[in-house]
Amino acid sequence: MPTEPETTLFGRIARREIPAQIVFQDEDITAFRDVNPAAPVHILIIPNKTIRTLNDATQEDERLLGKIMLTAQRLASELGIADSGYRIVMNCNHDGGQSVYHLHFHLLGGRRLTWPPG
Repeated sequence: MPTEPETTLFGRIARREIPAQIVFQDEDITAFRDVNPAAPVHILIIPNKTIRTLNDATQEDERLLGKIMLTAQRLASELGIADSGYRIVMNCNHDGGQSVYHLHFHLLGGRRLTWPPG
């Protein structure tokens, strides 16, 4: 994994400096089980490079963001929740509920999800 100037908890997980239940990893993306799951399936999908919030993404990140969505789709299928349904959640900044400032997407499923979410 490339070394980033800013160290985040999730960046350290991507670099395997902190143990996590990683379910997928390649040169661009790491996906791992949330330690405090909000659903039977709760996977966090992150870019390996540090992007603090969605507001910090640039045109250069367009391919990466699309790859994250297609990875979520594939993981939903592999984890058996694609047909019953799942949710992708991304929080941005404090009022949006973001607590770790490393862009991340929650893949949630395995039960009926209600609306509004929070």
